[in-house]
Amino acid sequence: MRNYYGAENKVLVAVDCIIFGFDQQEEELKLLLVKRDIPPELGKWSLMGGFMLHDETLDDAAIRVLYDLTGLRNIYMEQLRVFSKVDRDPVARTLSVAYFALINIEDHDKDLIQSYGAKWFSINRKPNLIFDHNLMVEGAIRRLRRRAASNPIGFELLPEKFTMRQLQKLYEAIYSEELDKRNFNKKINSLDVLEKLDEKDKTSSRKGSFLYRFNQEKYLRKMDDGFVFKMK
Repeated sequence: MRNYYGAENKVLVAVDCIIFGFDQQEEELKLLLVKRDIPPELGKWSLMGGFMLHDETLDDAAIRVLYDLTGLRNIYMEQLRVFSKVDRDPVARTLSVAYFALINIEDHDKDLIQSYGAKWFSINRKPNLIFDHNLMVEGAIRRLRRRAASNPIGFELLPEKFTMRQLQKLYEAIYSEELDKRNFNKKINSLDVLEKLDEKDKTSSRKGSFLYRFNQEKYLRKMDDGFVFKMK
């Protein structure tokens, strides 16, 4: 039998990960970037990525890349799209499958990201990136905004317990717009997916602010009854 496979061109397959985090002190949505340690574009800022191995699926490869950089597993991750422009990588013909991930900044391994020369950048003040990585980030931000409007994925960017102000500032950071406090509180309370705790955060005032927690079980029960999560 003729070896049809052997006669075909070989193409490399890579994964690139757009990692978002929410900085609660600066109240900004941020992007985790690394300095490229090989030529071309040596020393320039890049997304974290790598090639898919023979015994991996695309998802496996993305999970490995994310774990290598952050030390985290079981985090929210979603495939964005394939980037296949012929000359996107000047070294070899390479397809890249972009993923975006959402993490709580406080959870990642700070020593790990330091070993990669990684740094968090505000999405509004990020440096120019190598290859087509700017396009990947732009696409991921658009996808995140669509998802956050109709799914509770924003809670992935917060600690388990949070204040209503932190939640509002998160959505303002995602959408790059100010939200009216009264309307936001009314909207989020109408969804009835938060659990108000007896604890308070007193870091910003003596009186303190009540802490809340996203109730995943309640949300799933409401979904079974036809509930639609809608922030926009």
